[in-house]
Amino acid sequence: MSLHPLVSAYPLVSDQVSQLEVSIILNQLDGLLKKSMRGAVVEFGCYEGTTSLFLRRLLDTFHHEGPLHVYDSFEGLPEKTGSDMSAAGEQFRAGELFASKKQLLRHFHRANLVPPVIHKAWFNLLTPSDIPDGIMYAFLDGDYYESIRDSLRLITPKLLPGAVIIVDDYANEALPGAHRAVEEWCQGRTVKVRVEASLAIITT
Repeated sequence: MSLHPLVSAYPLVSDQVSQLEVSIILNQLDGLLKKSMRGAVVEFGCYEGTTSLFLRRLLDTFHHEGPLHVYDSFEGLPEKTGSDMSAAGEQFRAGELFASKKQLLRHFHRANLVPPVIHKAWFNLLTPSDIPDGIMYAFLDGDYYESIRDSLRLITPKLLPGAVIIVDDYANEALPGAHRAVEEWCQGRTVKVRVEASLAIITT
């Protein structure tokens, strides 16, 4: 698979996501924008903003007027639950992958990009009023079962018909909770799921 042109043109600001994964994330949004779909874009788990920067660049390329909202605790990973235990993922501990809101804003400033709407909170403390209406695209990178479960719960009533959801670590044996949360959410719903790299691509 060839890299998305934006990925070839700009560097990644962290090593927590690969060029291939960013290309997949962008290609899915690209497809919606080429169909002239309009709506909000959300990202749960933005860390330093690697994917946030690329999402903003792509939205700007299409002169998309819908909002970009990002969500993060900015306190690193939460505690694991039993659903997240894996011998392959022992390196993931509470507080790991810490990044500050200031770091995110600094990256946007350096890239000369308009910052997203930033929500600093644990996902289980967010309310429906924190989530924009009319979501056309969601990227969920919460790592753990409860984070992905809560993200899906929050966005579900706000999704537009034909919206696309990308869930990171779905096929990552080190973070089994993401897969479990997606499978539970899909039960009883008419959605299509396919896997590219470690990502689940869900078409509603």
